[in-house]
Amino acid sequence: AGVAGLVFFPRSGVLAQENIVGDPHAQGSSYIAASYVKHLESAGARVVPIRINRTDEEYEKIFNSINGLLLPGGGVDLQISQFSRLSKIFYDLAIKTNDASDYFPVWGTCQGLQQMTVLSSNKNLLTLTETKAVALPLTFTPDSMGICLLYKSKMSEDNITSNFHSWSLSLQNYSRNAKLKHFYKVLTTNTDGRREFISTMEANHYPFYAVQWHPEKSPFEWVDKPGMVHSAASVRASFYTALFFVSEAMKNHHKFSSASEEERALIYNYYPVFTGLDGIFLQNYYFD
Repeated sequence: AGVAGLVFFPRSGVLAQENIVGDPHAQGSSYIAASYVKHLESAGARVVPIRINRTDEEYEKIFNSINGLLLPGGGVDLQISQFSRLSKIFYDLAIKTNDASDYFPVWGTCQGLQQMTVLSSNKNLLTLTETKAVALPLTFTPDSMGICLLYKSKMSEDNITSNFHSWSLSLQNYSRNAKLKHFYKVLTTNTDGRREFISTMEANHYPFYAVQWHPEKSPFEWVDKPGMVHSAASVRASFYTALFFVSEAMKNHHKFSSASEEERALIYNYYPVFTGLDGIFLQNYYFD
């Protein structure tokens, strides 16, 4: 994937999803929040937007050209949306290629974690929690020992992880599902005061990682809501997660067939739209 004497910049795919209902800035049929793009770029990756409503053949071609995949947060249906369809296509390809000893990492954030649990269990096991806009510390499990996924300093002490979700995978539902227990190990948990839920997890046999919180928000989103944290520790944790995933992507050797094909696929061909300081996301990329 690299050329001797040159730096290899991994290409990470980010899934688009259906536009937010009522978004006055929406153009086309789908979007990607710019904060996810900036998050990956901050650690040295080039981003390839993966748009909805394309053919399976197009998706397979993209998969064989990128070095990792990020499933972002959002608010679509995890079983019947175009986002869920697209997630399954890439999830299945990632399983297949890793089984063939072709290392391909997948990262899920918030909705991305939720989608991964649906794909792994073939069920929606999520439950409602009071976590719509709250910053929390992480409770590390014994399985997190020796795992370099997280920057642990202060993360277990201070409220530096931003949570913006109404649905969570409770520890109880995880423990009762044999498929999920076999597939994932739990690295951290949180509680809303009533239910303990999974906030960070990692697959046992695949380079699949997921967080229920939002590492991209601390440095790149500025909406004035409870749960938004911009401390040095939260920004440091954000960068650590980005660097970890991009380092994982560098282990993959997929590449585009030509430089011109790569140029056409990159996010640089699109322009982020400023949605206002009170928007759900500060900037969005929109796609046909």
